[in-house]
Amino acid sequence: MDLKTFVRDIPDFPSQGVLFKDITPLLKTPEALRTATERLLQMVNGEVDIVVGMESRGFFFAPILASTLNAGFVPVRKSGKLPGKVVGETYALEYGQDTLEILEDSISTGDRVLIHDDVLATGGTALATCALVERLGGKVVQCNFLIELEFLKGRGQLNGFDVKSLMRY
Repeated sequence: MDLKTFVRDIPDFPSQGVLFKDITPLLKTPEALRTATERLLQMVNGEVDIVVGMESRGFFFAPILASTLNAGFVPVRKSGKLPGKVVGETYALEYGQDTLEILEDSISTGDRVLIHDDVLATGGTALATCALVERLGGKVVQCNFLIELEFLKGRGQLNGFDVKSLMRY
């Protein structure tokens, strides 16, 4: 199955000049959703204790991957969205900066962590997430993405990490 046929382009979203990759058609088509999940699982190398998903579209597949891998799921969210004590990481955006947070007790020293998000673009979000996991003592075993926008060179930001993507544009 060609999963790219279930990804539609939305021009000028969220801002002028951006071509947004919308995965809604993939998510609403049971066979495509099942196939994407199976292929994401096939990309995983080694044992995983925790799957970390980034807000918000990383939340679609990360819990499914975690459940199938018999691992826990941990969300990474934008600043101010998690209850309790958090650890934050600020990262650069094209137009400024943002901060991601994780609950400080969500990763234990030595946990093997799979990081998942829907799209690898510039790599800032994924790199900040890797830093959060490592700061809590976890070991990032892989960064796993549904889509990679190769022209934005985000993989280069993740030098030293095992990076896998299902679809590349």
